[in-house]
Amino acid sequence: MTEDRIPEFAIVGHPNEGKSSIVSTLSEDDSVRISPNPGETAQCRVFPVIVDGTEIIRFTDTPGFQNPKRIKAWMKKNQAKNGNIVRDFRKSHAHDTDFKHDCELLQPIERGAGIIFIADGSRPVRNSDLAEMEILRLTGRPRMAIINSKEASTAYLDRWKNEFRKHFNAIRVFNAHKATYSERIDLLESLKGIDQDMAPVLDSVISAFKEDWKQRNKRTVKNISDMLEKCLSFNITKGITDRSDEDAIRKRLSKKFIGSIEELEKKTHKEIRKLFKHNIFNYVLPSILYEKLDCDKTWRFLGLRPKQLVATAAMTGAAFGAALDLAAGGITFGVFTTIGLLSGAGGVAFGGGKKLVKAKVVGLSLGNYQIRIGPIKNIQFMYILLDRVMIFYSHTINWAHGRRDISQELIKGERIGCTSKWDKESHKTCMAFFASIGSYDETKKERARSAFRKTLEKELQNYL
Repeated sequence: MTEDRIPEFAIVGHPNEGKSSIVSTLSEDDSVRISPNPGETAQCRVFPVIVDGTEIIRFTDTPGFQNPKRIKAWMKKNQAKNGNIVRDFRKSHAHDTDFKHDCELLQPIERGAGIIFIADGSRPVRNSDLAEMEILRLTGRPRMAIINSKEASTAYLDRWKNEFRKHFNAIRVFNAHKATYSERIDLLESLKGIDQDMAPVLDSVISAFKEDWKQRNKRTVKNISDMLEKCLSFNITKGITDRSDEDAIRKRLSKKFIGSIEELEKKTHKEIRKLFKHNIFNYVLPSILYEKLDCDKTWRFLGLRPKQLVATAAMTGAAFGAALDLAAGGITFGVFTTIGLLSGAGGVAFGGGKKLVKAKVVGLSLGNYQIRIGPIKNIQFMYILLDRVMIFYSHTINWAHGRRDISQELIKGERIGCTSKWDKESHKTCMAFFASIGSYDETKKERARSAFRKTLEKELQNYL
């Protein structure tokens, strides 16, 4: 614990064991320099975690041990003295260049930081590892050991755990490259057990983390909802005087129309990326996110299955029709409801991406014409946009900040989206939201929007 009562943890261990990856993932900071070359970290660097403008915890990346056996021998020899063993060692070796990195890594421990020791559990335990563990035990600071295996092998795990039990207050297996939000929270919960005095302040830290994540999801839901409303109400028009080049103008407008919607989609993805503190973001996303929105491949792998689509569209069409019946005071005897049901189901059940964009030519005065594209009335389009943004969200929140490799998700099976797995109540809410877009009834729109956002918040919980 530092003097300002902000909990600090020094991430220590042998060079090239994954210390920087752990710091990057725990602090959600992808600016941490991560290199496969040992010894890249020469100085301590503090990475604070800020929530609502307030620092709640800090993690300090340290150089790797260089002379663990010699440090251990010195500390064993001088441990009987009544001073601070870490401070005494650093003072005694301050001008010894051989111990420059060692003195640097012990600096945060001298000022009161807790210790998180990192070891690669996929290799054997060495004598130098045992020396490092003993040094950390002699400091007297609260300490946890993390097994951060770089390979899948578990042959040495039992030996590591046995040695860790002799020197540390807690042990965790933690993969810095694959750790999810829940696993990070679990690790913080474990840190409470290494020192009773630290438990209250860490409880506050964990509560702040959870509330911050909740607020990020709320803002994510708002961004998604706003994007859908903009995309589903978007239209583009162009006046023409001569219909001889109408086909060419249609094609240009269609391309511009889809491009504009894709820009709205990309903007939303960027906002989500920012909310979850991804700045580098140079990894390859699932290939379906690179496909054009009007590509048949997009429509084949995303959205609802044909049977679901027919049922959903029928209910949507009925909902539109019922609204018209009501507006007409009931004198239509349900005619609009029947038309809505049939046109809703038939209009989208067999459509693909190429049939998405339709242009209308309207005659104007003085012999001029206007070509209009949009807004899109196909409910499947909303589900496709939803699937794409949910895939992006899932990939973003589960990509640990300490991960630097490139991975691409391959398309397998018929559907890779999530909306086809939603329950009927969620689909019902989606339909009401879809039907409300373009409505002049602001009360109805807000009611449908609020219900839709609650459904999205519920669905986002499935990705933790």
